[in-house]
Amino acid sequence: MIKTFLRTLAASALIVTASAGATMAQDAAMSNEMPMVGGAPMDPQKTIPENASQADNLTTLVAAVKAAGLVETLSGEGPFTVFAPTNAAFEKLPAGTVETLLKPENKDQLTKILTYHVVPAEATSAAAMQMISDDGGEHNVTTVEGGTITLKMDGDKLVIIDESGGGATVTQADVMQSNGVVHVIDTVLMPK
Repeated sequence: MIKTFLRTLAASALIVTASAGATMAQDAAMSNEMPMVGGAPMDPQKTIPENASQADNLTTLVAAVKAAGLVETLSGEGPFTVFAPTNAAFEKLPAGTVETLLKPENKDQLTKILTYHVVPAEATSAAAMQMISDDGGEHNVTTVEGGTITLKMDGDKLVIIDESGGGATVTQADVMQSNGVVHVIDTVLMPK
């Protein structure tokens, strides 16, 4: 009876070990399939804010989204296309701009800038490039803020022109999320 119990226990241990090994292998395979942003895997089953909060190069954007009270909105069903400026993009702004925008009294202005980076639809880079081609070289898009951004190509790079005439280049496209897609950009877009 004890031998039978020990054999059953040993068999159970092998099953648990094999199961744990399979789970670790699945986790490793999944992390290999997930795009990395700022050193962190972006899980397509998570929302835009959940993933962005893991990326080391999007900490300023995450702080701004929190200050503007947009976490819940961007965690919603969507779909959204977010043009996500990196920390380096925010650093290009004049000195003190980010600090000023993060103050509670400037929440409306911050919200306006952030929602200017969001389109209320899911548009992959392939879809954007097709729209640009179909429209003869540029395609205008209305943002959640209500303003317009213009999508164009610069060689093989997707660029976004804001209403102020500034431009941003997509440095990492098609980071799929459960509620949309993120395109990482190198410059903060500014509405009028």
